Amino acid sequence: MSRIGNKIIHIKAGVSVDVKDNLVTVKGPKGELSFATNPDIKVEIEGTDLKVTRPSDSIKHKTLHGTTRALINNMVEGVSEGYTRRLEIIGVGYKAKAAGRVLEVNAGYSHPVNLDIPEGLNVETPIQTEVVITGIDKQKVGQFASEVRAIRAPEPYKGKGIRYKGEVVRRKEGKKEKK
Repeated sequence: MSRIGNKIIHIKAGVSVDVKDNLVTVKGPKGELSFATNPDIKVEIEGTDLKVTRPSDSIKHKTLHGTTRALINNMVEGVSEGYTRRLEIIGVGYKAKAAGRVLEVNAGYSHPVNLDIPEGLNVETPIQTEVVITGIDKQKVGQFASEVRAIRAPEPYKGKGIRYKGEVVRRKEGKKEKK
């Protein structure tokens, strides 16, 4: 029995969901997203709720059931509220600057690293050591945040690098000096 797949998705006010063939389209105040579901999985609208069902208890259908429901729920939440991911930059001389559709990151390399900002995402740098990524697509927001973090992942000895806001980096003790 799928715990996630059997949960009902509540459609929020101001959000409209359209299901045609195997294409689910969600429109809301922040934008529009669509997702092509597997033909075996059925998506039904019941008033202000959305229900995802599977035809059998095979492993394939069980995995598709929960995944489809989670993706549709993320779309409904994204077009109504949006998603935000915050990154902290820690280190002497480490900084970031968003200019137009490019994010420029100085993270201890001999050159700045430039990343093109994907369509549908907004990137702000309120201060030089903080990056705020917002958008309606949870996957795009998380993927771009991961790409920025990968420029210089936090290291365990001094803690320098780019990390998610609130991420805890376990610190290691340095080498002991022989006496």
